[in-house]
Amino acid sequence: MSVFTGAGVAIVTPMNADGSVNYEKLAELLEFQINNQTDSIIICGTTGEAATLSEQEHIDVVKFCVDQVKGRIPVIAGTGSNCTASAVELSVKAEQTGADALLCVTPYYNKATQSGLVAHFKNVADSVKIPVILYNVPSRTGCNLLPDTVATIVKETKNVVGIKEATGNLSQIAKLMSIMDSNFELYSGNDDQIVPILSLGGKGVISVLSNVAPRQTHEIVADYLKGDVQSACRKQLDAIELITALFCEVNPIPVKHALNLMGMDVGPLRLPLSPMEPANLEKLRKAMVNYGLIK
Repeated sequence: MSVFTGAGVAIVTPMNADGSVNYEKLAELLEFQINNQTDSIIICGTTGEAATLSEQEHIDVVKFCVDQVKGRIPVIAGTGSNCTASAVELSVKAEQTGADALLCVTPYYNKATQSGLVAHFKNVADSVKIPVILYNVPSRTGCNLLPDTVATIVKETKNVVGIKEATGNLSQIAKLMSIMDSNFELYSGNDDQIVPILSLGGKGVISVLSNVAPRQTHEIVADYLKGDVQSACRKQLDAIELITALFCEVNPIPVKHALNLMGMDVGPLRLPLSPMEPANLEKLRKAMVNYGLIK
């Protein structure tokens, strides 16, 4: 049940001036990604402002993405929630739209116990037949999915196939991979750790950077996997200034501004996310110039 290898983009959700979803622009972004070698689309995740989408908008955006991509690369739908019943409902509906896989974040705010996390993910996975990728990002959820817990979830379900790891804790990730079999799929959730995660057996990255530099992010993974570690490392390090700028304020504030600086016109953010502070915007602009994305 392998989902993808390479660089998948955690794509933004473009908005019109009135805050509604701009589907025409979303179609353009999807074609830009596919034409620049992105290996998968992750729709309605954190970067896609899923927390501010209504349930109907969420499913409509997933369906639009599936219909636009037309099977050319996998579409992975974010369907996580802090309410298990809501996560199950979103997951079932995303499967019905034709999504190839699901990305499910740990429940946020509730701060579930490890046994609660097992029960939560079992309920979600058992509600669908398509692959499920866990998403561990304690900095945003207040909840850390521990290695032994992941192993239990995988053992007790048929379709939990991997994890997006955004703890930043390479020791924890190494422990996880040491107890999982070779079929388990590890994806970096941090753009500054693509190469380190690959060195621990990772299959790629679910990336914010890919929104603005899809081909370059794809090449970091592709070079590493074909054995050119030196090239992959060089490209990883070349992107560090830009990656740092893309996270100088909470994601996806900077990446939406970056796309607008590139002339992509992805529109505003939905509250409570707000425009960048001028000093940070200038930092982002400088990093984009240095990386060759704008003049």
